[in-house]
Amino acid sequence: MEELYQLIEEKIRNAGYNGVVDGEEIYSEICDEIEGKENGHYIFMVKKGDNVHFEYTLQVMDEQFNLSSINIVDNGVSTLVNFDE
Repeated sequence: MEELYQLIEEKIRNAGYNGVVDGEEIYSEICDEIEGKENGHYIFMVKKGDNVHFEYTLQVMDEQFNLSSINIVDNGVSTLVNFDE
């Protein structure tokens, strides 16, 4: 799992976001949010601080999920991280 967490962090940094990110925290937030959800496409936001929030776009399937993108909004500046590329 550590490789997955590192991949999440790397994709975010490569997209140009320089703020603090934690791949394990992001993965856990997603898992908590999708628990009990029906299969389908979802967008949800997580507030990280006064001026920072993450917008997750993903697809929930029976035993897994596909994280399509994260849009990080930090002080009004958006960084889109596309995981489907």
